[in-house]
Amino acid sequence: MKDYSILNGYMDDDGKFSKMPGKKQKKRQALMLQFLSEKFDADKEYTEIEVNDILNQYHSFEDPASLRRLMWGSGLINRTLDGRKYWLPKESV
Repeated sequence: MKDYSILNGYMDDDGKFSKMPGKKQKKRQALMLQFLSEKFDADKEYTEIEVNDILNQYHSFEDPASLRRLMWGSGLINRTLDGRKYWLPKESV
């Protein structure tokens, strides 16, 4: 299991991410996205709404769309071209 303690400064008292690590904090940003990707079940497809619901449980800055795009761009989650279905890549399972 990964050590997520370097992300503590980005979390509020409820354990939710209160802010996104900046562009210069690439390691922290990647770790945050990895943390979020672990909240999804392998071998399950999600709708965009379901992805947003899961992401919203773990952040309070109200930007699930950016998180989805970053996770997809980082290869942590796959999606159909129209963005209707999302799933974890097989190699991350």
